[in-house]
Amino acid sequence: MTVRVAPTPDGTSPNAPIVAVVGAGVTGSRVAGNLAALASIRVAVVDTREDIAETVARSIDGIAIDLDHAQVADLVVLALPAPHSALARRFITNGVAVVSMSDDVDDVEELLQLHELAVHHGVQLVVGAAMAPGLSGLLTRLLAGQLATVDEIHVAMHGTAGPACARQHHRALGGTAVGLHDGEWIRRPAGAGRELCWFPEPVNAYDCYRAEVPEPILLHRVFPAVTRMSARMSGTRRDRFTARLPMLSPPHREGGVGGVRVELRGALAGGERETLVAGTSVRSGVAASAVAATMARWILGGQTAAPTDGISSGVIVLGDERLPTADLLEQIRACGVPLSEFTGVSRPAEP
Repeated sequence: MTVRVAPTPDGTSPNAPIVAVVGAGVTGSRVAGNLAALASIRVAVVDTREDIAETVARSIDGIAIDLDHAQVADLVVLALPAPHSALARRFITNGVAVVSMSDDVDDVEELLQLHELAVHHGVQLVVGAAMAPGLSGLLTRLLAGQLATVDEIHVAMHGTAGPACARQHHRALGGTAVGLHDGEWIRRPAGAGRELCWFPEPVNAYDCYRAEVPEPILLHRVFPAVTRMSARMSGTRRDRFTARLPMLSPPHREGGVGGVRVELRGALAGGERETLVAGTSVRSGVAASAVAATMARWILGGQTAAPTDGISSGVIVLGDERLPTADLLEQIRACGVPLSEFTGVSRPAEP
């Protein structure tokens, strides 16, 4: 691929930081668009399909580059299909901050192991910056602030973004689900454990099943005292029946309206038991891209804690109490992601 000189959009400083978005699919192209809307950031696009990278780059007044050239960026967003760990290691070693949107269990566990490497090179590695995981972690922290103690966290998700996301959804219902029960890690067959979960309108109710997703692993990292965690995914009878087989038909270019639902159970300051629920219903790609772009902006804006806080470098998981959760949620909402909290009456969530 030939690298051309990037035009500088009106109002953009030629010294503005560069973000390389690796993966120009449904979600990656939206991440690039969200970032390019800011005059303070220059965006480069990387994809194995050169024509797609060029098309997306032209649409946002950015540039299309090779993966090797992405190492000169200030930050890289990994929006391509998993695995991400090898690429993340490569960029971190070169002193480049990384935002990963991976939702593959094995890949996420390998990314978490890069903490010391990221600390050594003084850069941040955001793991799980999508809808679920990602937005789910921020909503969990938002709800946790209303409780004195949290005992249980249960996440459910519905819908897919692009074809790669649909394939991951297919695999997740046919794998092994990880959960936490009374403080002990458990593994159960995915596609079992049916539970009717209510999402915000217009998604409403769907049967959801255990799935091989990294949600419990990531949430346990930032909520270590919680003794019960689970993650479920919506699925039809056909989804469950064919989950361990190759996909019978090619996935749609983009799924419809998706959603995420977070349920916390715990106690108030007075000891009363309480259950809190929050979530969103929006196209999965819209939510995931908003989260990834927001975390990239947060890092580039220098909005990090002091080095002694341990968040100015190393692994960052959404839901960490040191993150400015309310501010991040407000930025995500501004990207077109509505947030709702169940209160018994219809009203939007207030970060």
